[in-house]
Amino acid sequence: MDATTSGTPAIQYHNIPDQPITAIIVAPVPTFQRNQRHCFGESTPGEFPLAASPSIVLHVLTACNLDPQDLAKLEATCSFFRQPANFAPDYQLSISELAALDMCQKRAIFKPMTEAERQDLKQKCGGSWKLVLRFLLAGEACCRRENSQAIAGPGHSIAVTSKGVVYSFGSNSSGQLGHGTTEEEWRPRPIRSLQGIRIIQAAAGAGRTMLISDAGQVYAFGKDSFGEAEYGVQGTKLVTSPQLVESLKNIFVVQAAIGNFFTAVLSREGRVYTFSWGNDARLGHHTEPNDVEPHPLLGALENIPVVQIAAGYCYLLALACQPSGMAVYSVGCGLGGKLGHGSRTDEKHPRLIEQFQLLNLQPVVVAAGAWHAAVVGQDGRVCTWGWGRYGCLGHGNEECESVPKVVQALNDVKAIHVATGDYTTFVVSEDGDVYSFGCGESASLGHNAIADGQGNRHANVLTPQLVTSLKQVNERVVQISLTNSIYWNAHTFALTESGKLYAFGAGDKGQLGIELVNNQTERGNPERVDIDLS
Repeated sequence: MDATTSGTPAIQYHNIPDQPITAIIVAPVPTFQRNQRHCFGESTPGEFPLAASPSIVLHVLTACNLDPQDLAKLEATCSFFRQPANFAPDYQLSISELAALDMCQKRAIFKPMTEAERQDLKQKCGGSWKLVLRFLLAGEACCRRENSQAIAGPGHSIAVTSKGVVYSFGSNSSGQLGHGTTEEEWRPRPIRSLQGIRIIQAAAGAGRTMLISDAGQVYAFGKDSFGEAEYGVQGTKLVTSPQLVESLKNIFVVQAAIGNFFTAVLSREGRVYTFSWGNDARLGHHTEPNDVEPHPLLGALENIPVVQIAAGYCYLLALACQPSGMAVYSVGCGLGGKLGHGSRTDEKHPRLIEQFQLLNLQPVVVAAGAWHAAVVGQDGRVCTWGWGRYGCLGHGNEECESVPKVVQALNDVKAIHVATGDYTTFVVSEDGDVYSFGCGESASLGHNAIADGQGNRHANVLTPQLVTSLKQVNERVVQISLTNSIYWNAHTFALTESGKLYAFGAGDKGQLGIELVNNQTERGNPERVDIDLS
């Protein structure tokens, strides 16, 4: 069969004249000169193209969001990264320092600072923009600034979306929900009066709430809201909608912490101020219980910037950013050894917890429970100390520890977050797994599956146990918040990476954001709250 009969089109051939092999000219292979590569930092500099375009190097360093430690390593490796780059705004700054400054200028709390304020912060941090960047990044990491967050307060709850919208629900007897009423709410409801104001951080105490805006302003409502003088004696007047705290209007605040008998705030420069509870100079100053003026925390932290504060029952922890590394200071009541200094004595001024140096641990997150405290190290280790009742320290017993002690049961877990409550502790791992231990009252630990061999979900847990009920949500957990009060039944929130919020524990006041029926007062399993925090 030929192509014609088969219907297949005929193939056209082109005649190519035969050429002798010798007639085919092969182009000569070019020879390349081998150049030796030199580092610009050597005594005899060679060709280093990037050095000819330092602006490109600066752009790459800034765009990659390098860690301050990495920038320091570049300087140590090559002189190109540590010699003056001759760029504005400071022609004497190195490429690494300029990259750090550029990354600082991306941070929300750094942008509005004046040049004088920036230079003052630089000196407090140790005289380097890399150290300033470390200070800013550390604060963002441990306090979830600019990110969504949920606060499990005593009987009421606060949720903040990534856009700064605030929802509140639960007990409202003192107006602590901020809706202008004292009516209880189980359904999450946005605080309408804050429309147009972006909130970046929240704190909840017994019957009161404090919110912080991206402009550094503080709004307080409920009872005992330390603000204007006409608030009067504690508990005599209720504030049912957010009001600006006038006494803080000249301080750019980035975090608030409500403890028992006092409140503390942290400024963007890393300065700590406290309200009330200054009798007998317990916090380094003499005040009355109804004092509404902020007092700077005096002593060792006067010239050391603080990145995070945590308040417990009559004591305060501060995570400080020293040039040599991160450190934790404590002040207040030492009952139970919760100050971490090896004794149970009170401290009237902030005192460095030295045990972390002996453990070779760099703290990155601190948490202050009612009677015990916890820290996560840069290497993922977890330390706890204080009153060990119900096993809240995770060491397998109920003994007190007066200095920080590594939780050995978590040696195979790299932790990134820790939260503490009234004799309860939660740890979140790098993989998003959650572990809890301590008091099982109100089912707030999340261990529903026969915790004590007899099906008692209220059993106390002496060593860290994986919260398997949270594994079933099939999402990475990034934050845990639990009630930190000795007077209220506890509840717990778990926030996932995608902004979904799950709740369990006590819900008798509507604080779970979930409707309970048939006389239920708690939820043992994590249940999705109908609110999107992404």
